Amino acid sequence: MTLLDHARYCDQIVEETARMRAAVSGADLGAQVPSCPEWTLRDLLHHTGWAHRWVHQIVSKRSPEVIPPADVPHGDGPGTDDPAALDAWLAEGAEMCAAALREAGPEAQVWTWAPAGRPAAFWARRMTHETVVHRADAALAAGTPYEVDPEVAADAIDEWMWIGALPQTLESRPDLRELFGAGRTVHFHATDTDPALDAEWIIDFTGTAIEWRRGHEKAAVALRGPLTDLLQVFYRRQSPDAGKVEVHGDRALLDQWLGKIAFD
Repeated sequence: MTLLDHARYCDQIVEETARMRAAVSGADLGAQVPSCPEWTLRDLLHHTGWAHRWVHQIVSKRSPEVIPPADVPHGDGPGTDDPAALDAWLAEGAEMCAAALREAGPEAQVWTWAPAGRPAAFWARRMTHETVVHRADAALAAGTPYEVDPEVAADAIDEWMWIGALPQTLESRPDLRELFGAGRTVHFHATDTDPALDAEWIIDFTGTAIEWRRGHEKAAVALRGPLTDLLQVFYRRQSPDAGKVEVHGDRALLDQWLGKIAFD
């Protein structure tokens, strides 16, 4: 169950890319990205544009196998350092990605790294939130404002929760079991959304697998704040001490969890 339909995801890929392009307009493309310190802003934009073209290739070819990064046409950028060329290349890649997903439809079978079937719908959602999160990186590097539509932000957190709870995540990261134990739960509560959005989440480490659910419950540690800020904390784009999020309860559990999660 997702908050957005396939058509909205496709549109959102283009819209989020347009917002990213606007956020970096006139910025120093050689600036370091604080949330991805190994990248410059130019590197970040190249990565995002490459991801869109990679998914375009997977979906348009209905590929049953992963396509190597080097096989993505024009995946390495516009071939010039001209900011206008990079902007046009980004816009083109987002449109290509969205067009391939629209043409394929949500049920088309393609390669994905998620275990639940192989529908193109996975990539529509994944590329939407890939772009949402990297737009946050771009805004941090450029020093520009960052806000996300509430439905999009809530769905980005839902997707993060779903990926984090996949059995393959625990299989590949057995150290996550160090989080398990009696009473070990984390609650996130958005304070600025319509109640109908139900923007509250519980991450539950009390069993033998990572579980999550929507809802308001008492937990070992709780974070309260604006939804966009909670989204950035989830993806480690903002410290919980940045001033807009309140932390109540077991800070050691929160810090342990934040120290272990890594999903870009």
